[in-house]
Amino acid sequence: MLEIIRTNDVVILSLAESLMKDAGIHCMIADQSMSVLEGSLGLLPRRFLVEGDRVNEARRILKDAGLEAELRP
Repeated sequence: MLEIIRTNDVVILSLAESLMKDAGIHCMIADQSMSVLEGSLGLLPRRFLVEGDRVNEARRILKDAGLEAELRP
């Protein structure tokens, strides 16, 4: 699994997750449980991970959906 987005915006994460599921790409949002430690303030970013062998495809899908600015280099 490789990180392609890091954000604390749950809407972006939800959209990215939905797009990956529609494309059949396994994905995962890491660090969701950190909200317990931060008190639900939304200060700690979550990491959006996708299958390593489908990273390029996932990045293309997210760019096509207008999320290019959210992608990690």
